[in-house]
Parts: sequence; structure tokens; C-alpha cells
Amino acid sequence: MPRFEIDVDPCDHLTADAIGRPGQRVFYMQAYQDQRTITVIIEKAQLHSLAIGVEQFLAQIDEQNPDLSEASADYVEEVMRINPPVDPLFRAGEIGLGYDKERDKVVLFVKEILTEEDEPDNAAVVRFWASRKQVRMLARWGVEVVSRGRPLCPQCGQPEEPEGHFCPKKNGHLH
Repeated sequence: MPRFEIDVDPCDHLTADAIGRPGQRVFYMQAYQDQRTITVIIEKAQLHSLAIGVEQFLAQIDEQNPDLSEASADYVEEVMRINPPVDPLFRAGEIGLGYDKERDKVVLFVKEILTEEDEPDNAAVVRFWASRKQVRMLARWGVEVVSRGRPLCPQCGQPEEPEGHFCPKKNGHLH
């Protein structure tokens, strides 16, 4: 049985952001509902994968439901920034997507990462129920947030440090 399950249904707002300097940033996903704020820590790679996955997922929904209106990805940067308090419930281990056709809502579920000592069924779960537009805005904004970090090495794809980069594909030579 999960430690706890939270449904943010529906989300008034859904976003992700990073706090800190490139190379030392912490990434968060955050949703608001009425007076409640729910925040979880995610990894940069999770945000990037989520952004790609959302676009693919929404394309499938559009293909299966041609009568749906297109979900705009237009966002206002100031609105998409994460807001205090930044008090995360947990660190995300698993992130997934689902769709409720009758309600035309996307569910973004986030499951807590567990340590070896934790019981496998004990992970906390948060389900963010959002419109297709909110999820598409999250994806587009997420790409922007990820791109503001350290540049990626064109050879190995790992982040480059300002003082140089140990690239395994270049046999460890700095470039």
C-alpha cells in the first residue's frame, strides 16, 4: 500500500522549473489546485524525456480523436516559473501519462523513488490531472528549462563544464 496517494484533480496550473546554477540545478514539477501547492523533485533527464513523451502521447490522442481541438503550446514564461514554497513531497522515480477521453484530461502520474530498504509497494504517488493544453505547455516549457543548462558535448552527449570536459569518445582528451 502506498505511503500516500494525492490526486490534484484538476490542476489549476502545472509547471516544471530548475533552481540553481547550471551544473548544480535542482529540477521540480509543481501543480496548484485552489490554495494547495504540490511539488516533487525530478531529474533533468526525466523532464527532457517527459517533454518528448508528452508530444508523442498528444499526437496519438489527436490521431485517435480527430474531433478534438488542438492544444496550444503557447506559454508566458513568468507564469511558468515555479513559485514558493518549494517544499517537495518526494523525489520522482517513475513518471507516466494516461488519458481520460470522457473528461478530456491527461493524467501525469509521479511515483516516488524508493531506497533498497523500502517496501516496493510503499511508494507515494501523485496524479496531476490536467488539460491537454496544460500538459503541452509543460512540455514546451520543460524543453526551454533543460536547454538553459550546460551545453552538451556533441561527441558523447554529456554536459560540458566551463573548465573543460572529459569526453570518453575522445579518449579522455579535453576539448
